[in-house]
Formats: sequence, structure tokens, C-alpha cells
Amino acid sequence: MGPLKGLRIIEMAGLGPAPFAGMMLADMGAEVILVERKAMDMKMPDANRRGKKSIALNLKDPAGVEKLLTLVESCDVLFEGFRPGVMERLDIGPDVCLKRNPKLIYARMTGWGQTGPLAHAAGHDINYISLTGALAGIGRKGEKPVPPLNLVGDYGGGGMFLVTGILAAYIEALKSGKGQVIDVAMTDGSAVTMSIFNTLHGVGMHSMNQGENMLDTGAHYYDTYETKDGKYVSIGSIEPQFYALLIEKAGLDREVFGGQNNQKKWPELKEKLTVVFKSKTRQEWCEIMEGSDVCFAPVLDLIEAQSHPHNVARKNYFELDGIMQPAPAPRFSRTPSEVISGSPKPGEHTDEVLVN
Repeated sequence: MGPLKGLRIIEMAGLGPAPFAGMMLADMGAEVILVERKAMDMKMPDANRRGKKSIALNLKDPAGVEKLLTLVESCDVLFEGFRPGVMERLDIGPDVCLKRNPKLIYARMTGWGQTGPLAHAAGHDINYISLTGALAGIGRKGEKPVPPLNLVGDYGGGGMFLVTGILAAYIEALKSGKGQVIDVAMTDGSAVTMSIFNTLHGVGMHSMNQGENMLDTGAHYYDTYETKDGKYVSIGSIEPQFYALLIEKAGLDREVFGGQNNQKKWPELKEKLTVVFKSKTRQEWCEIMEGSDVCFAPVLDLIEAQSHPHNVARKNYFELDGIMQPAPAPRFSRTPSEVISGSPKPGEHTDEVLVN
């Protein structure tokens, strides 16, 4: 029922953010056919597999390759996340697939990209964001950079750009009648996400020293603070009117906390705010600030997030395959996304897909 209903996609089974991209496309209504090496029992459910169909093909056998290429003829998109050259060695590279279906969108996602001196090297999110300046900017002053889980390179610079590229190329193909190959590199994507910081540095508004800028914990009004009960809250009172409300609701001295953007005062004011926030529990601060224009939120863990009233009201989490997982996003008024099934067993839909 989602906006991508009717779009038929082949996902070559792999690890990392490619399955995440497939999940998003399936949530939005696309038929995502997951091509796996062999049929077997699942050891555990995987949210990234939800809503997909799974077929098992032996791609080292010419008969298996021919079955895939026959499927390519009826599909709109194929995407893979292998190192450069892997698909070509299996005789299912873009030239072969586009010959069978000239309208096909063939998307390739890797960490370093299809070209360049690092193209064939192994790597992970932490390495990709190291190369683009992203990791160097995440951390407190005087401390080593902190990996932001694998959200920036894998999912932000990889999965999200893969989905964006596929949809853009598909829209173009509807007009031109021609497919194309998309080179999605996590280094490229994470570099693009840093564009605002390139801009700020270019105009002299962003220091290369981490922990000294407004958004990297340098500013006292944009940070997390420990509360009396050992939990944490976050504030992001950037705009002057929001900062004024922070001063009011936290009971701060207006003269002491004046000069919001005087960077020389930031360390001192941060120390004072640290003491203030430790004077009350997280829940007490929620009662004072949550829902106001302070730009405040409690720092919740994965389990706590599922029961927060705002997330409950928006139905942001649901249970499937025995695990709680995030609901589809974004939300469409006329063609809402939905999860039509749970995590398929590898090879579960082989006969159904290949017969049709």
C-alpha cells in the first residue's frame, strides 16, 4: 500500500547498511526480493529483513546465474554491497544485467567506492568516517574521538544515500526509459553530511579542535548533563529566546549566564550547569522542562525510548518476530508505509518468485 507499490527490487544478500536500505524500500511498499546463497533456518529474527521475500540461488552454478538474470528482466532495481569486481566474477555485473534489462537501476554500495586507491580494501564505518573528517569532530575537548555507533558512515552515508540514489535514478528512468549504475560510497555520503561544517570552517566559524564548537559539546547550552539519579538530560538552547527560557526554568543567574556566545565563558558556565543539573533527578527536570521551548529531552536508552509518551502516541515502535523495533518512516498521508511480514527464512519464497 506504500508509495513504492509496484516497484520490484532485487537485493543481493549481504551485511551492513544494504539490508537496512532494503528494509526501508520494503516498508514503503516495494517488492524486495532477497537473493541468498542457500536455504536454511534463521538463527534469530532481523528487523532489516522484514517485509522481504527470500530466494536461494547458487550463483556459482550457471543455472543459478541464468535464473537471476531471468528475474532481472522483470525487475526495476538491483542493488548489492560487495567489494568491486565480485558481481562481475559471478557474471552478473552491471553490463550483463543492463543488457538483459536496459531500464534496470543497478546500485552498488561499498565503503570506499568503486574507484580510488582504497576501493578494494576492507573497512568499517569507523574507518570511512575517519577519512571524511566526521570522526575527528565527534568527541570532547582533550579526549579521543568517539565512534557514533555505526550511524554516520553505514546508515547515514551508506544506507540513506543508497535509497536516495535508487529513487532518483528510478524517477529519471521513468522519463528516459534508460537504466544506469549508481556508485554509492559511505565515504562520499558521510562527506556530504559534513557539508555545513565545511561551510562554517570556511567562514571562520568552526575550529578544527573538537569540543570547542557549538555543536560538539563546546557550548554549555548544547550538551548532555548528569542528573541527581545518575541519568542524563540533553539541552540544545541555541536560539536566544530558547536560551532565555533555559535560564528561567533552570533558575540561573541572568548576569552570570549572560553573553551566551562568549566562548571564553563556556567552560566556566558548563561547570556551573553541571552542578545545577545534578541537583535534581531526570524526572524532576522532565517535569520542569519537557515540552517547553528550552529544547530539552531526557537521554533514554533503547528500552526507555519505547515507552516514552511521545513515542507511544506516534506508535514509533511495534513488536514483530518477538522483538521491539522502530516503525516505518517517513509517514505518508495517502499511501502509508506498512510492514507486511516479518523476517523471512532464507529461501522461503524461491518457488513463489521464480515461478511467477
